[in-house]
Amino acid sequence: MPNPFNPAHLLANWSAPAAPRLWIAYSGGLDSHVLLHAAAQVRSHLPPLSAVHIHHGLHPSASAWAAHCQHTCAALEIPLHIQQVTVQRDGGVSPEAAARVARYAAWETLLQRNEQLATAHHADDQAETVLLALLRGSGVAGLAAMPTIRPLAAGYLIRPLLNWPRSALLDYAQRHRLRWIDDPSNANPDYDRNFLRHRVLPTLRERWPSAVQTINRSAAHCADLTSWLTEQSASVCASIAGRRPNTLSINGLQQLPLATRRHVLRHWLTNYGFLPPNHAYLQRLATEMLTPRPDANPLVHWTGCEVRRYRDELFALRPLPPRPPASIAWADVSQPLVLPTELGVLIAAPALINSAPIQVQFAVSLLPSLRCYLPNQPPRSLKYLFQTAGIPPWLRAYIPLVCNQHGLISVAGVSYCHAGAGIITWRDHPWSQFGWFVDNSHLTFD
Repeated sequence: MPNPFNPAHLLANWSAPAAPRLWIAYSGGLDSHVLLHAAAQVRSHLPPLSAVHIHHGLHPSASAWAAHCQHTCAALEIPLHIQQVTVQRDGGVSPEAAARVARYAAWETLLQRNEQLATAHHADDQAETVLLALLRGSGVAGLAAMPTIRPLAAGYLIRPLLNWPRSALLDYAQRHRLRWIDDPSNANPDYDRNFLRHRVLPTLRERWPSAVQTINRSAAHCADLTSWLTEQSASVCASIAGRRPNTLSINGLQQLPLATRRHVLRHWLTNYGFLPPNHAYLQRLATEMLTPRPDANPLVHWTGCEVRRYRDELFALRPLPPRPPASIAWADVSQPLVLPTELGVLIAAPALINSAPIQVQFAVSLLPSLRCYLPNQPPRSLKYLFQTAGIPPWLRAYIPLVCNQHGLISVAGVSYCHAGAGIITWRDHPWSQFGWFVDNSHLTFD
């Protein structure tokens, strides 16, 4: 084989920044064993090495595989961390997809600031990823497949073997007489990736011997275009930002061509950590979400994300929590009140301590008679307060209304409603990224 793989090539392909530690993702299989062994040979030129093995517990031999990894790492004098995970298979998710989610969650927890995690993805894996993206109808971001380096939690995920085919890694393993684990599930053609690996790619190579290289060259072109589109989309996002932080102006979006609008929306969502919507959802966001009926309250939602609008602004947020109970007692006002359904914490001003008993109400629709009374001001309805503060209707049922026996004394984070109540601080609520509910002393009335 011309130019066989060797550890020096590993260094030549290393593009990651300096790091306090380099973790090798070590499954015990051929690819990760080659990566581990090669890194051990050039460890003096790398950050301090450790290995991590994810024990999925899906195979009867899983514990034996972990023991094999422990033995190999001991022989190479590389510390090994074995992390056992629980693979959740809810919602019809395939075993391989569920295992991947569990694996990445464990890695994200493991990585400390600026640490690196190296995986053994190689050129054949990259070609399979491109083909899977094509079959799913992905855009250029999906067709760019796996980047050589990307952020992962507090550190970085790096893939130093992406330019090398599996045949080169097999040759290295045989020359160095490595012993690796063959997971029988990797031969099961019922899994999409395995079907491509064992049935499709060999057929493509028979007709086009350089199929993997040319497929991956197309992925590199898509990666370049994705990088450019990201820069352009970030610039447009900044130019059409809404008045509230992290929002987009609906009027600004409407001025964009439809194709640009879709790219900008996708960038906006992924930039804030949401899974990108599929084509149908993205099309809805770019069209019907921007031009609803005047009395409509439009919502587009998919896993982990809800997109809503209010006035001229588009909001992307985590799904709203369950509705809280209509009323809860604040028995000891001198202590913070932990609100239900992860709505955060209320902290009372000292002036409120003598106002007991205190009730916190949430059912806005059941409390039309509540009024906010301030000195030298006419009574204000809750609707007036929310409209003045720019609080959308879909959020109002979650806002704590602090009451005593005389009535409303504070709308947490919006306005105090009794001169002697002082400020009610609302902390750790889910919507701080939009600048809402910072305190309840800023609201002024005309």
